[in-house]
Amino acid sequence: MKRTLWHNLNLCAQGDPRDVVEHATIAVNDGKIAWLGASQDLPHEYAGWSREDLQGAWVTPGLVDCHTHLVYGGQRADEFAQRLAGVSYEAIAKQGGGIVSTVRATRAASEDALFEQSAARLEPLLAEGVTAVEIKSGYGLDLASERKMLRVARRLGERYPVTVRTTFLGAHALPPEFAGRADAYIDEVCERMLPALAEEGLVDAVDVFCERIGFSLAQSERVFEAAAKRRIDVKMHAEQLSNSGGAALAARYGALSADHLEFLDEAGIAAMKEAGTVAVLLPGAYYFIRETQLPPLDLLRRYEVPIAISTDSNPGTSPATSLLLMMNMATTLFRMTVPEVLQGVTRHAARAFGDARNHGTLAAGRPADFAVWSVQSLAELAYWIGRPLCARVVRGGETVYERRDLARRDYA
Repeated sequence: MKRTLWHNLNLCAQGDPRDVVEHATIAVNDGKIAWLGASQDLPHEYAGWSREDLQGAWVTPGLVDCHTHLVYGGQRADEFAQRLAGVSYEAIAKQGGGIVSTVRATRAASEDALFEQSAARLEPLLAEGVTAVEIKSGYGLDLASERKMLRVARRLGERYPVTVRTTFLGAHALPPEFAGRADAYIDEVCERMLPALAEEGLVDAVDVFCERIGFSLAQSERVFEAAAKRRIDVKMHAEQLSNSGGAALAARYGALSADHLEFLDEAGIAAMKEAGTVAVLLPGAYYFIRETQLPPLDLLRRYEVPIAISTDSNPGTSPATSLLLMMNMATTLFRMTVPEVLQGVTRHAARAFGDARNHGTLAAGRPADFAVWSVQSLAELAYWIGRPLCARVVRGGETVYERRDLARRDYA
């Protein structure tokens, strides 16, 4: 049994920079927090434990990236270049591009190849203090390929020091073989794919893209009903391109989160508040597709709906692997405050993630999963662009990542 006192640190245990303890200590016993608080109040019983000096660094809960599509085959950088050159998305799609190209690459990739590609996207997140990440399927769109994606997601959680929760997003888009037969594809999702994948233990939550270019309210509700029969958590891509009423539907089914939400209205917000559904905002996608409709921040604040921030890491609309950059984008693009974005990647993100008991905050009895930051102010986490700020990641009381400063050379 390992007992360690992490001391000489500044502590932000609840993810809120307005609620901090300077000159703090965290006592960790066998991977769990036994005590934390001001060093001067440390109970005598812990005095003899071994010590780790953090030299005045700031400590927060490990960050939570609660909406990602990390597992997929290939990339779409060449399509991005085409769009910049003036080629329309429709023209690219007719050439076999768009989501169809990602589906094709994902289906063709072996599980090992898919793991290696996805690991390269996960590692930068871990180096920024992320200790929990949600990973969606949705680029396979048939049973074998969706299974492969979810198996890779599980492997990432086994091979890396990160908690992974998997989300089945079979209702992401219509696969080519079901063109013009959306209802038949929803039959496939609800009656064949979800039961099989859930039986194999590969599904922690179920998502659906409810949108005019995705699936209708009626089709989305069928997916939620299928999940409810198996007591599986649900979440929804909602109100990204239009106000379809998806957020209210998600709330009616007690969804963990409704995500994107640029076109969310007051009725949807009221329903989310009543249900305790988290609003997940995705500034990377907003930026990348050059959206101009801002999410209704003032209304979300007025109703006190918890707001999370995530990367939405995906090949088509948010090829992002930096949660800190998303914090900066949320402040600059959405005018969110530093306390809002920091809670948006800790305590509120943990609720959207589906495991707020073990992630998002630090308290006695919880896992000792925290990030150590080489900053003088927590505001720097949303301020710097591209600067490495995470000095160390501790998971279960053990250091699993430590940044080594580059060797410096004196020149004559």
